[in-house]
Amino acid sequence: MNQKIIKFRQEIHKHPEVSNDEYNTSERIINYIKKFNPDEIIKLGETGVAFVFNGNEKGKIVVFRSELDALPIKEKSGVEYTSINDHIAHSCGHDGHMAILAGLTQKISENRPKRGRGVMLFQPAEEVEQGARDVVENPKFIDIKPDYMFALHNVPGFEKHKIILKKGSFASASKGMTIQLTGKTAHAAEPQNGISPADAISEIIKKLHGLRENKMLFKDFVLLTIIHIQLGEISFGTSPGYAELRVTLRAFENEDMKVLTDKCEKIIREISKEEKLECKISYSEVFPATVNNDDCVNIVEQSAKQIDLDIQNIENPFKWSEDFGYFTEKYNACYFGLGSGKNQPQFHNPDFDFPDDIIESGINIFYAIYKKTLSDD
Repeated sequence: MNQKIIKFRQEIHKHPEVSNDEYNTSERIINYIKKFNPDEIIKLGETGVAFVFNGNEKGKIVVFRSELDALPIKEKSGVEYTSINDHIAHSCGHDGHMAILAGLTQKISENRPKRGRGVMLFQPAEEVEQGARDVVENPKFIDIKPDYMFALHNVPGFEKHKIILKKGSFASASKGMTIQLTGKTAHAAEPQNGISPADAISEIIKKLHGLRENKMLFKDFVLLTIIHIQLGEISFGTSPGYAELRVTLRAFENEDMKVLTDKCEKIIREISKEEKLECKISYSEVFPATVNNDDCVNIVEQSAKQIDLDIQNIENPFKWSEDFGYFTEKYNACYFGLGSGKNQPQFHNPDFDFPDDIIESGINIFYAIYKKTLSDD
């Protein structure tokens, strides 16, 4: 194992930055990778960056992607390189993913492509879904014209070094729905003079839960989670005239997400109309399902076998979401898992720390994919 890569990972872990604020992280990445002499360094937005190694002949273009951002979580891991930034921590392992991509860059610099292009993409703001969407729409990235894209994520609960694969949907679609209901405030002693959203909120929740349980409407798994309710003000003399309801929608398949969204909106608007309430529905953190290309899954599987890494094919997608889905919508791509240990803390836990001993497996699987995609041109 390259101890410099481990030290680099731990340095990134110590200095985490949240989505869209990864300026120092991006600078660290650039300073570390410049010494490997990439042919091009392409800035993508404020903090995103891609490093390109060009072959002498035209050929396939393969892109490997890592995330830059950390989470607004106070770390409690107890490691000596614990985050020095208050209430910010790499509690999802993006520091490890960056180290893997940095290690891959070093190997490619020593074995540059004879034809085609190898591209290492460091993407901001994965946790809030905006990052991948911004990169996909960036003219500089569009000009790269990837033939293939690959990304991995460490996965707790699976044996270390195991490659986790699935054709089709790998990670769920999700979105945050915000419902704003406006009526009319009144004195609490005379609520009939106002229009309270209280009954509407109650009925909406009841019918949304009923929708979630109606399995006949959907082809596969869907989930609807009420995460926040705000009704009126804390004033015992006032009958409320305004309410907000926030709901997270999830689905294994993009088609089911559309059905779920449409049905939810229909329920909300009908009840709002009955209760004489103004209704506004908006969305945030919209993640499409990450849907793998069959050929790209086969490439990962063959590459893993070549370097003797065990493979586990899963039957169902993961319930969590990943903005790599914006790439899988447009490009031939595969997103796969790298087991990080049966007893590894789960994502977004304050005691999470990426296990350094799986970095080498991540580098090796990416490098095997690199060789296969460019040599099989």
